[in-house]
Amino acid sequence: MSAETASLMSLIDGLASLLERSDVDELEVEAGETGIILRKRSALIAVAAPVVAVPGAAPSSTGETGLAGKPAEAPAPSNLRTVKAPLTGVFYGASSPGAPAYVTVGQQITVGYVIGLIEAMKLFNEIKSDTAGRVVRIVAETGKLVKAKQPLIEVEP
Repeated sequence: MSAETASLMSLIDGLASLLERSDVDELEVEAGETGIILRKRSALIAVAAPVVAVPGAAPSSTGETGLAGKPAEAPAPSNLRTVKAPLTGVFYGASSPGAPAYVTVGQQITVGYVIGLIEAMKLFNEIKSDTAGRVVRIVAETGKLVKAKQPLIEVEP
């Protein structure tokens, strides 16, 4: 681990510790173009969005397939919008192992709809869509590290 990464992880750990000791449920810090939002697990459970299944749509475990397991066709880049990770951490597409996925390929979502969780420093952060439309591809893989600003899902408006 580089010194820069270790320093950042130490800072995040300190912020997480501060959050746990306080009565605050959420902590948001921004420095320049970089920002991080930390939430207590209790805050996430209280605001979890319902999961809506779309008949005929299969969730993608690798992000490489579309409807009915066929390779995902990428429409013109100008037509697609991506929902990006707001922070670095481990992505989870469902609230727990065996639970239904927050989103599936083919599903219609709205702005503010929960698309997954990112765990950073033992805190689970709810990730909400900043765009509305039909999910055409799930890029992030459950249980894998995602970096800030990395695409999580692609949406066709």
